[in-house]
Amino acid sequence: MEGLILPLAMVAMLAFMMYSQRKQQKQRQDALNQIKKGDEIVTIGGLFGIVDEIDEKKVVLDVDGVYLTFERGAIRQRVAEAANVTAEDLSPAVEEVASTEVAATEAE
Repeated sequence: MEGLILPLAMVAMLAFMMYSQRKQQKQRQDALNQIKKGDEIVTIGGLFGIVDEIDEKKVVLDVDGVYLTFERGAIRQRVAEAANVTAEDLSPAVEEVASTEVAATEAE
């Protein structure tokens, strides 16, 4: 009976470690699946860029106007989510700029 305790404990620890590893892999895969065009990400090499294209195998990053292609697994994490700017969001700002330009033109 005493000879079974150590092997059972080792099997239990191994099972727990495998469970933890699978959980981490699932979390990473879920995080990669949420990345979309416009997100700012950092690669495993430390390169920051904006996602221009993404599919199941590769991602194209815009790094200061240079487009680089990486394997999707090379993404470490998302730094910032893409801004969801709609035409309605821009309308008040566009109207304000237009009215400022009109006022400046009339003042001349």
